[in-house]
Parts: sequence; C-alpha cells; structure tokens
Amino acid sequence: MLTEIAVRNLKPKPTRYEMPDGGSGLYVVVQPSGRKSYAVRFRVNGKPRKLTLAKGLTLAEARAEAAAAIVKVHRGADPTVSKRKASEAQQAAAADTLRAIAENYLKREGKKLRSLDWQRRLLERLVYPEIGDMPIGGIKRKAIVALLDKVEDGSGAAMAHMTLAVIRRIMSWHATRDENYLSPIVRGMGRIKPKEQARSRVLTDDELRAVWSTAEERSDPFAAMLRFLLLTAARRTEAAAMTWNEIDDTDWLLPAARNKVKVDLVRPLSKAAEELLNSRPRIGDFPYVFTYGRSPLGFAHHKQTFDEACGVRGWVLHDLRRTARSLMSRAGVSSDHAERCLGHIIGGVRGVYDRHEYHAEKSHAFEALAAQIELIVHPPNGNVRQLRG
Repeated sequence: MLTEIAVRNLKPKPTRYEMPDGGSGLYVVVQPSGRKSYAVRFRVNGKPRKLTLAKGLTLAEARAEAAAAIVKVHRGADPTVSKRKASEAQQAAAADTLRAIAENYLKREGKKLRSLDWQRRLLERLVYPEIGDMPIGGIKRKAIVALLDKVEDGSGAAMAHMTLAVIRRIMSWHATRDENYLSPIVRGMGRIKPKEQARSRVLTDDELRAVWSTAEERSDPFAAMLRFLLLTAARRTEAAAMTWNEIDDTDWLLPAARNKVKVDLVRPLSKAAEELLNSRPRIGDFPYVFTYGRSPLGFAHHKQTFDEACGVRGWVLHDLRRTARSLMSRAGVSSDHAERCLGHIIGGVRGVYDRHEYHAEKSHAFEALAAQIELIVHPPNGNVRQLRG
C-alpha cells in the first residue's frame, strides 16, 4: 500500500510509468515531467478499462473515488462511460452559455457590425460578469431586469437601454438558429422611451458662431473635425476615421464599408472644406486625416475640453449634422438634394429607378452650406439677421 510520503517521493523516469496501490486497482501515474495523477484500472465484460481521476486529489480522495468506481463495475456499470457522458454534457452546457453564444454571434456577424469592438467591450464589462456563464435557455426575464437595474444605477438609463439592445440582438439571433429557444425579452423592458431618445437639437446662430470661432482658434485635430462635420454634414464616425486616400481631387469618396446605409457615397467638397483639409498636416504614411499619428479620435475627453472653451452646453456631435441639414434648407437647397448630401437613400419608386448621382446638385448644396455658415460666423458689418422665408 502506498502512503502520501511514498507518492511524493516517486521520481520521474525517461518514460511514463504507473505504481499500484496494492491490489485495489488504483495507480499513481508518474510523467517524465514529474507530474503525478491517479487512475483506476478494471475490466468490464473481460475487457480492460482505465478511468483517469480528476487532478489535484490526495491519496485518500483517490482511494475513495477508486472504490466507488469498482462498486459500479461490480454492479455491471462502466465508470468510463459515465465519465464520458458527464464530460459531453458539461461541454454542451458550456457551449450553451450566453457568453459562448454571444462570442459565436460576434464571430459570425462581426463583419456586419459597425460597433463590433464597442459591443464586445460592453459584454465583457457589464454582461458577462452577471449572466455570461448562465445557460441561455435558463436566463429568465427577472435576471435580465436585475442586470439592467445594476447598469442603470451605475452608468445611467441610456447605458442600460443600450445593454438591453445588445442582449436582445444576441438572443434574437440565437432564436433563429434554435427552434426550441424563446427569448425572454418583451416590449416595455427598455429604460428610455423612443420619443425621449429622439433628438431635435439644432445649434442656434449664436451657438454655431461660438463653436466655429473656438474651433478656428484651436489647432488640434478635434477642433478641425468639428468644422469639417458642419461643412460636410457627415456623421462623426465617418469623419473621425477618414483617410487621405478617400480624397479624390475635390471629392470625398466614402466607401460602403464605412457608410451606415452600406453604399458608396460621393461628397463633393466645398472650397471651404478643401481649404480646411489642405491645412491639415500629413504625418508620413499615417492614413488618418484628423489625428496626430494615432488611431481615429475618441470623442468624450476632447468634447468636454472643447465645451469648456466655447461655452456651449447640452449638445452632441450628431447635432452638427442636424444643424448642417437645417442650414441647407435655410440656404434654399431642395430637400431631395440635401438628403442626398447626407447620404440618405431616397425611398419609393424614385429610389429604385433614379440612379443619377446628382454630383453637380450636391456640389451646389455644399457650397450653399459653406456660404450660410460664413454668413452666420462672419456677418457683414457684424449685424446681419436671417429673414424668414
């Protein structure tokens, strides 16, 4: 019979070997590396079987498990079969957790997601620690509500609402792949009402003047990007990740991969936008326009610093796009042309059959937008007021 001291003193050999614990069927397995483990050997219907025990057992624990295995053999069962089935069930359970399904969703759908990295960070930071290891079929509505309550208490209602949106997409995706799965998410679980989400903020002339003047006075990439957003009515992510190779003479060619509507978009650049780009430094082969040799801009810190400098509060970057669209209307640009400048798809029969690029019309619209901004920011004689049409 072995003892704990005897097991500790077993020395490794060039090849793996086993040391029996008397005639109990228990063996100590010693690897060439010196690592030790326990195994039980027995016969089932005359055929030899080996059951490898879990790692980290003491000798007493290994003897107890070996004795239990031998009892099963005497009763006509095969412990190796039971272990294999338990392992398969464990693997199936691990593959069915929310974490595993979410990672599979991100892997398969990631190319379609513009916010892939953001969704992964949200899951890792807020969702996985709470319900990530739960089988998705066992996640009840109550657990999701508790998660959203915790997120709302720590990060606000908006973040809780976005967290719910990510979980809903994953569960809905899983439901399309498993006919036995039904998502526990129902209407009414959101933390922000749709009407409260919609923004209608447009900068007033005074606010626009303050934002533009402050941006003109600063030389940092973020300030330049703010003026470019106003001149092009672009989305913030479109401008932040704009590269020099997207500029073709006097046009900005936004590829479908970076466009929300997944189509290539040509934005003619106004003279003011061209002058702004020409003033931007080029850092060797670094591709991005609105950075200094780093990855595309983040927004929160830069925005906070800029707000303190310009004195305008309660606005977000997307409000610049809405402001630019409103200024186009003020400048007399037709609604169709203005919408095309924004990259919106014209619906209905016209959208299907009308494939004219409207390059000249969009060019006129952006020049009119630039002129309107110039009129507001630098009014003649400093005292011009816009008359209502």
